[in-house]
Amino acid sequence: MLPDLSVLWVIFFVLLLTFIVDRLLLRPFARVMKQREEAIGAARRLADMAARRAEDATREFERRTAAARGEMFQQMDDMRRDANSRRQQMIAETRTEIERTVAEASAKVQADAAAARERLRQDAEALGAEAADRILGRHVS
Repeated sequence: MLPDLSVLWVIFFVLLLTFIVDRLLLRPFARVMKQREEAIGAARRLADMAARRAEDATREFERRTAAARGEMFQQMDDMRRDANSRRQQMIAETRTEIERTVAEASAKVQADAAAARERLRQDAEALGAEAADRILGRHVS
C-alpha cells in the first residue's frame, strides 16, 4: 500500500514550512541573540577594563595623596622645628639682653650707692666739722 498523495503533500509542506521558518525566523532570531550576547560580552569586557582603570586610578590617587600628606607633615615638622629653633634663639637673646640690662642696672645701683655713701660721708664730715665749729666756737681743721 502506497500512502496517499495528500500525505506526501503534507510532508512536503511541513518540510517547506520548516525550511522557511528556519531561514526566515529561527536563524535571524539566533543571529540577533548571538549579536546581543557578543555586545553584552563586549560591554562587560569594557566595563571590567574601566573598573580596573578606575581601581588603578584610585590606587594612584591614594598613593599620591599619601605622599603629599607625608610631604605636608614633613614640611610642618620642619616648620615646627624651625619655629622652635627661632623661639629658643629669641629666648637666649632675650635672656642675654635681660642679664646685660640687670648687670648694667646693678652696676649703676652699686655706683649710685657708692656715690651716695661718699656724699653721705662727705656730708657727715662737713656736718661734723660744722657741729664742732659751733660747739667749740672756732674753726676745727
